Amino acid sequence: MKIDLANKHALVGGSSKGLGLAIAQQMAAAGATITLMARDTETLTQRLRELPTPAGQKHAFLTVDFNDFKAFEQQIDDYFSVHQVDILVNNTQGPKAAHTTDLSVNDYQQAFDLLFKCAVATTQRALVGMQKRQWGRILNVASITVKEPLPHLALSNSLRSALVTWAKSLAVDVAASQITVNNLLTGYFDTYRLAALIEDQARQKQTTVAEIRQAMEAQVPLQRLGKPEEYGALATFLASDQAAYITGTSIPIDGGLLRSI
Repeated sequence: MKIDLANKHALVGGSSKGLGLAIAQQMAAAGATITLMARDTETLTQRLRELPTPAGQKHAFLTVDFNDFKAFEQQIDDYFSVHQVDILVNNTQGPKAAHTTDLSVNDYQQAFDLLFKCAVATTQRALVGMQKRQWGRILNVASITVKEPLPHLALSNSLRSALVTWAKSLAVDVAASQITVNNLLTGYFDTYRLAALIEDQARQKQTTVAEIRQAMEAQVPLQRLGKPEEYGALATFLASDQAAYITGTSIPIDGGLLRSI
């Protein structure tokens, strides 16, 4: 099966590194024109040069700070005043790791802006063009913790769950326009984000990074961390015409880590 995303424009959040970058690379390799979106202009400039261009695409990037919602919303307004997208990947950096007892109400508000409001604001603007063209793909990068919460990721557990529930409602509301909405429930992938979480756990437990990583890999039935390119491949499939009948789903990509059905 060959996936062809030629003549499709994808806006990919959090795409200067990690899973967002892997998604952008895989979609570009399938022919999509990519707009990278993240906060570091220097890194985005480098990543832009590295994106595949098999269909002669002219990729671009948008520098935003997901942690400053007011500024982000204005930038998104400006962007969509001159651009349309066919594929939207809602993805940001994760909120800080902490237990519920270590968090303030303001911590939850900041995480709400980061994980929920940024996705909703971007989606609302993207939908205008998608509905006119009667085609669209919306993908939300979420986590397996919406099914099985981890105690030290209270902010991610809470707000990603809200995003997934919202996406289920949205999928029904826009289905008649041939727009699909799906969530990727992320397991343990070999990314900068996971490396930072491993280091944090190693400090808390006064052990080594290697021991924490080995313990994490041992929890996964496939006995390894996921590769970002594997993640990008699933996202690219969900963005394709071949996945036109898949919507309203939350798909774990976790090497079998989830124990629930």
